[in-house]
Amino acid sequence: MIEFSVAAIWTFFGMFIVVPIILGLARLFGLYTIVQERECRVYVLFGKVIGELDEPGLHFLLPKLGLRSLIVQFFGRCYVLDMRLDQSYLRSQPVNSEEGAPMGIGIWYEMYISNPVAYLFKNADPRGSLTANVGNATVRCLSNMKLAEMLENRHAMSLTVRTQVSPQSEEWGYKLGSVYIRKVHFRDAAMIQQIEEKVVNRLRQVTSAIKQDGVNQVSIITSTAERQAAIEFAKAAAMRPQIVGVALQKIAQDPEIAKTMFEILETQNIIDGKAEITLVPRNQKLLGDLIAGQESAVLAAAEKTR
Repeated sequence: MIEFSVAAIWTFFGMFIVVPIILGLARLFGLYTIVQERECRVYVLFGKVIGELDEPGLHFLLPKLGLRSLIVQFFGRCYVLDMRLDQSYLRSQPVNSEEGAPMGIGIWYEMYISNPVAYLFKNADPRGSLTANVGNATVRCLSNMKLAEMLENRHAMSLTVRTQVSPQSEEWGYKLGSVYIRKVHFRDAAMIQQIEEKVVNRLRQVTSAIKQDGVNQVSIITSTAERQAAIEFAKAAAMRPQIVGVALQKIAQDPEIAKTMFEILETQNIIDGKAEITLVPRNQKLLGDLIAGQESAVLAAAEKTR
């Protein structure tokens, strides 16, 4: 049991303490190195590039760098470069259209390191230089374009900028990838306000025209319906005397029915006239005269009051 515990302690001590120390010393003296995915290591000794490793994995430096690998960690330098694809966005690059409108262009682009040695030693700030080059190419190539083309043909504008920037950036070891014009906008606030006012006025005009057209259509439909109704009513009014005449002609063929009908109509007219009727018994002429005289006096008094 004690022997097993001692063996376990020595194993733990060897695996977690001794082995890392040995591997660290090996890396310190340049015996090996580990290159990560999308990474590049450039070794420089006494101002001269002696090696470049860009393949991911474990690399032994003695076969690649020779005996210089033993002193490069002390008298030289190892540059570790990130080779992954990067991207950037330039906002509102000032350009003018052919019509003189002040415009702003937002351009998005990708870049990555294509030549590590040129990236390190041909330009002190390749990323800043690439940004300045993209901005200058945007202003130089996209100025004096027609406003309609500037607002519509973004693909052609992107290709133009990429064509202008790529050769120069490759000399610096910093290659330009995709380029895309993401935004084209007006920079003058007063011009933006004027355009908004014109758009609003145009919308009002279109709305008013639509409303007026609707009113006109309704008026046409209403007048057409009224005209057709008037024609039908006129036809009905013209046919009424004919219908009544035919009915009276049939009634007049029987004198008794005709006499009875006219008596009914006369009675109906009297009732509809709202006249007051006073019934006087037979052989009472004096009573009739008195009633008539009284009615005449009431009518005369009413006339005086008016």
